[in-house]
Amino acid sequence: MQIAGDEVERGGEILTPDALAFVAELQRRFGARRDELLAARRTRREEVSRTGRLDFLPETADVRAGDWTVAPAPVDLQDRRVEITGPTDRKMTINALNSGARVWLADMEDASTPHWANVVGGQVNLYDAIRRRISFTSPQGKTYELAQDQRLATIVMRPRGWHFDEQHLLLDGRPTVGALVDFGLYLFHNAAELIARGSGPYFYLPKMESHLEARLWNDVFTFAQEQLGIPHGSVRATVLIETIPAAFEMDEILYELRDHASGLNAGRWDYLFSVIKYFRDSGPSFVLPDRSAVGMTSPFMRAYAQLLVKTCHRRGAFAIGGMAAFIPSRKDEEVNARAFAKVREDKEREAGDGFDGSWVAHPDLVPVCREIFDGVLGDRPHQLDRQRDDVEVSAEQLLDVASTPGQITAEGLRDNVEVALLYLEAWLRGLGAVGIHNLMEDAATAEISRSQIWQWVHNESKLDDGTVITEALVRRVLDEEYAALVDNVAGATEDTAGHRFADARTLFEQVALGEDFVDFLTLPAYDLVAAS
Repeated sequence: MQIAGDEVERGGEILTPDALAFVAELQRRFGARRDELLAARRTRREEVSRTGRLDFLPETADVRAGDWTVAPAPVDLQDRRVEITGPTDRKMTINALNSGARVWLADMEDASTPHWANVVGGQVNLYDAIRRRISFTSPQGKTYELAQDQRLATIVMRPRGWHFDEQHLLLDGRPTVGALVDFGLYLFHNAAELIARGSGPYFYLPKMESHLEARLWNDVFTFAQEQLGIPHGSVRATVLIETIPAAFEMDEILYELRDHASGLNAGRWDYLFSVIKYFRDSGPSFVLPDRSAVGMTSPFMRAYAQLLVKTCHRRGAFAIGGMAAFIPSRKDEEVNARAFAKVREDKEREAGDGFDGSWVAHPDLVPVCREIFDGVLGDRPHQLDRQRDDVEVSAEQLLDVASTPGQITAEGLRDNVEVALLYLEAWLRGLGAVGIHNLMEDAATAEISRSQIWQWVHNESKLDDGTVITEALVRRVLDEEYAALVDNVAGATEDTAGHRFADARTLFEQVALGEDFVDFLTLPAYDLVAAS
């Protein structure tokens, strides 16, 4: 095992010989199967490109019809009415644990740029947080410490998806699987400590596309627990249903993980991206309107959410709602009033549908979400008893993109260009979660923005005024937004040093305007990060 990244402060405490040996063994045992599953993804997508169709799997009908449930949840994962998400930097770690949320999704995936310093530094911060010895002093002298007079959020760590390799950690000269690095280091250092404290090693699993990928995770869990001598079932996983093929395999995914499963999450933003990506060349009936017009009341999104709740509760698993991405303004109360009303409406719909909890991106939204779920749950920790036998969802409903109301507007096109450009520039500098126009943007929302542009151009979609969206039109908007970005930053700081505007523009052109669709914008972006 070779460390190809620069030295990170306190990295030696994480990258110990024994920890690296553990990760190496995970890579040797499971890396090849990961590669096979990625190849299977490509084969399946090619078939969808030919047919424009997905359906429930006939070969797993017995699993869907079977009478089985997942393992009962551990005590500190039985009440998940409010979950806060965010990267694992030191300040966010403390604020999230103190936020009043029941769960913190400690995000080493979409909200974190995989700079080597973030990958290792995030592990250091989690190590300290689990042992309750984390603090932080800002450059302005403000000190952040863990609260002593309240319950801290339960940590659920999100490793990277199966598609991502870690170029800074090599085994026999080849990159390791990023998911196995994140999972392996965290489990090795913290599993015994978490169990001793009455908790356990809990994970959110992103970007899965099939039950076979869930089976691989389950095999990883089983082997890792045996190797570390911790009880089978100590590891618990909540799976994000954030790809369209996974929506057709919710039962099967829970079944594969049934000894280790805690629930499913409606990862709405990545789900939208996945729908666009999967059906990008399937014609106008799969073209969505402006990103801002597509909400959870859209028919295909409504079907997805209802099916998730029904599936989870039938199997004794928790259904967790989607992200409220609003960031409250310290200056504009009118903006706040409108946004809080939308957040409240969203969470009321989720609680009414039977979700057991939901996500927020900012501590100020924790009380809003908690109040709404308190109103439905009362003293109960969840609503697994709501079986939703009234829900029947067909493949046609999950794929009914054409019924989505809304139009493609010039403003929506410009917003997509601006968000993608701003996010890519920040990502390259090491920021995976970026506040833009009072919304917390991460890789998922940036993916929607750039993939919509690619789809609109390649389908010759039209704006609401009849203008055809061409590459030339997008480049004209890009020129204007790029110039405004550089001018705004230069005007605010008198210096653009350290910013990566040119790289961000080149990346945008590659992932939004390239002839071939890039599966994940973070992959070419990571090549730039790893090389710098």
